[in-house]
Amino acid sequence: MAGPVVAAAVIFEEGVVVEGINDSKRLSPIERMSLSREIESLAKSFSVGLVTPGEIDRYNILKASLMAMRRAILGLAVKPDFVLVDGREKIGQLGIPQRPVIKGDSLSQCIAAASILAKVARDKMMEQLHHEFPHFDFTHNQGYATKGHKKALRDFGPCSHHRKSFAPVAKAYAKSKEASLKL
Repeated sequence: MAGPVVAAAVIFEEGVVVEGINDSKRLSPIERMSLSREIESLAKSFSVGLVTPGEIDRYNILKASLMAMRRAILGLAVKPDFVLVDGREKIGQLGIPQRPVIKGDSLSQCIAAASILAKVARDKMMEQLHHEFPHFDFTHNQGYATKGHKKALRDFGPCSHHRKSFAPVAKAYAKSKEASLKL
């Protein structure tokens, strides 16, 4: 419900293996942090791309995810010859041959590494937002629709980092607009 969409791209030299790499959602925060440092040190190139909440609202979450992936790939210091894309969709306007891989983070080390870097980067961003908006508890919910986050949204209204196109946020915006009209 809040924060950017973050994607990453990773290129390893042939034969490089990072032990313990897995789908980022299956790793603890400590494991992700440790692996992210190892990935960054062993990668031939890596990059992180993000799409803002405003862009998510403008384009939708799927297009925003693909935009973040494109930005990550275009940010690589080394241009890849071929791109494996995590998911069902190809990335538009890329100009590089590519193949979508469903459940790619469990099938490709590069995709799993990218998911780890993206998750670590996004968690850091959400922790920074937590300092600005502590009542939303972004450090613990990372912007997801937890019970506590929904309650804070109802109690305090949305902040500038909330995604207005997401139903609970849209409802909170409507409620805060309605309340300001009554004043």
